[in-house]
Amino acid sequence: MSTGSRRERRRLPLSLRRRPVPWERQRPTWREARPTVIAGALKRAQARPSGNWYVVGASRDMGGDRPLARTVAGQEVVVWRDTAGRPVAGPGICPHLGAPLRDSPVRCGTLVCHWHGLALDGGPFAGWEPFPAYDDGVLLWVRLDAVGGEAPLDAPVVPPRPDPARALTAVYTGAGVCEPEDVVANRLDPWHGAWFHPYSFVDLTVAGAPDGSGDGDGFTVDVSFKVAGRLVVPVRAVFTAPEPRTVVMRITEGEGVGSVVETHATPLGSDDRGRPRTAVVEAVVAASGRPGFALARGAAPLLRPLVRAAAGRLWRDDLAYAERRWSLRSSGRFPG
Repeated sequence: MSTGSRRERRRLPLSLRRRPVPWERQRPTWREARPTVIAGALKRAQARPSGNWYVVGASRDMGGDRPLARTVAGQEVVVWRDTAGRPVAGPGICPHLGAPLRDSPVRCGTLVCHWHGLALDGGPFAGWEPFPAYDDGVLLWVRLDAVGGEAPLDAPVVPPRPDPARALTAVYTGAGVCEPEDVVANRLDPWHGAWFHPYSFVDLTVAGAPDGSGDGDGFTVDVSFKVAGRLVVPVRAVFTAPEPRTVVMRITEGEGVGSVVETHATPLGSDDRGRPRTAVVEAVVAASGRPGFALARGAAPLLRPLVRAAAGRLWRDDLAYAERRWSLRSSGRFPG
């Protein structure tokens, strides 16, 4: 191989798989994906403090003349920005006659009820009490102490991530009939990746799994992301759960070291059949030291829909996984 070719291989993150393995001839992973390991990791995640903070959406989704409206654990919530650009949050029910504040406009940092013009500037008013809100530059959080029931924290547990100003960020949101723990359990089962998502992942090996000792409480995975045909991007990634409703995949070796995919599970409430619904808010924060990455950041408006579409394809499958898990748990048929 010429010196120029070697330089090109170092410059490009892609690899060419020599002998693709047919899906049905992959090495089975069911023996390694021990239910006790996954359940133990889930239990430790659930024991970590969240401070009653819930992800409600993407930072870039809030702005303009309408609030960001969400339902969290049956609680209507609205979030908007004041004149300084800071997030303001509170109940989504007008304290006057119960109008849905999600339909009300924002004028000069004030939310104005569209039924009778009652103006809310983010301060307490006639029984309407604001909620603490936090904008981490990628995601918006709201603290609901009455819902969470934990000791409150001043700020949410935001995992270390690349500087959003120097990264490509995209946020996908979906919802399914399940509880947050079913979403988290799905992400704490990395063994299913190449079997359940062969269109995205190949050559997956779990190089390390937590044993419950408290040291290195993460799943280390060697995996290749499919690009096209035999072209792949091999990386090593670590999955951790810093709080009960969040799982973080961080790339530790390969292209985009330090990049993260954060999966946040937010309870929405019950549907008309009394079944729990949960939102999945997944944030991709990608960074790279390659000179060409600046072009990718410049093309972010074009790339974000593609990243969201890729996440949506994965979560159509994974939400079915989470919904199936909840259905079995709720009927007492879940194995183990």
